[in-house]
Amino acid sequence: MQGMAQQETIGFMDFCNRFATEEACREYLFELRWPEGFMCPKCGGKEYYDIRARKKYQCKSCRHQTTPTVGTVMDKTHLPIKTWFWAIYLVSSDKRGFSATLLSKKLKLPYKTAWFLLHRIRAAMKQRDEKYLLAGIVEYDDTYFGKPGKGGKRGRGTSKSKVVVAVSKSKDGKPKFVKMQVVPNLKGKTIGAFAKQAISEGATIQTDAYSSYRKPLQEKYLYEYEVFDADSEMLHWLHILIGNAKAFVQGTFHGLGRKHLQRYLDEFCYRFNRRAFGDEVFARLLNATVNAHPLRFSALTE
Repeated sequence: MQGMAQQETIGFMDFCNRFATEEACREYLFELRWPEGFMCPKCGGKEYYDIRARKKYQCKSCRHQTTPTVGTVMDKTHLPIKTWFWAIYLVSSDKRGFSATLLSKKLKLPYKTAWFLLHRIRAAMKQRDEKYLLAGIVEYDDTYFGKPGKGGKRGRGTSKSKVVVAVSKSKDGKPKFVKMQVVPNLKGKTIGAFAKQAISEGATIQTDAYSSYRKPLQEKYLYEYEVFDADSEMLHWLHILIGNAKAFVQGTFHGLGRKHLQRYLDEFCYRFNRRAFGDEVFARLLNATVNAHPLRFSALTE
């Protein structure tokens, strides 16, 4: 069920009909969480009682009670599962992104509740994309988000938030998969650390002639670089994606500070990486939330 569910096409009318009740959402979530049948998270038991009044399942072996949301980003939620489904559907069906203000209006939720819900969905997006490494030919560069401090420097010495970006390309040169990471600096050690976690060894990495790229990228990759020329096709797709990411962040999430910038970049990358999936995105994103680790509110406010 898990592999099938994440590729399932679910349009608007289908969504409304299939998930009209809390019970329908709960049953679908059960199948996603336990595609091979119920398994007690405590003892591994396979048989259970469905305690519908409490919306829980009780293991017949150890009597432990659980729900399909335990251990997921929905863990300890006080929201109806139907509300989660609607939030995930709205987020997945609007390529511009959904702000907490808009979601709170659509679902009649307090702003803080909508804000936390969206951040948990973004956490699932991040965890899903962490499973993939870029391969083949990869463009790599850095950019900046936000406003500089008063009297701040320009270029790579700026006080803006520094972000490294890598995008893999298909054989015909089109972008396939993108990753973005907020970093404290653009030193060689930082450049190499991002490459290690984002790019497969042996890939061909293309950059401009910035000196901090050379040593860390020559060690485990086929490395190509040239002096940047704005009139050439050099890093063409990467710079288009950077422009799109800035429009995404600034257009939907006004006044975004650097504290949560990474989460919005995670959302942009997740959306771009699934741009060809159409009505499959809801099922895929729901599957990602079920298989992602919990995110506590304290992690967002520290």
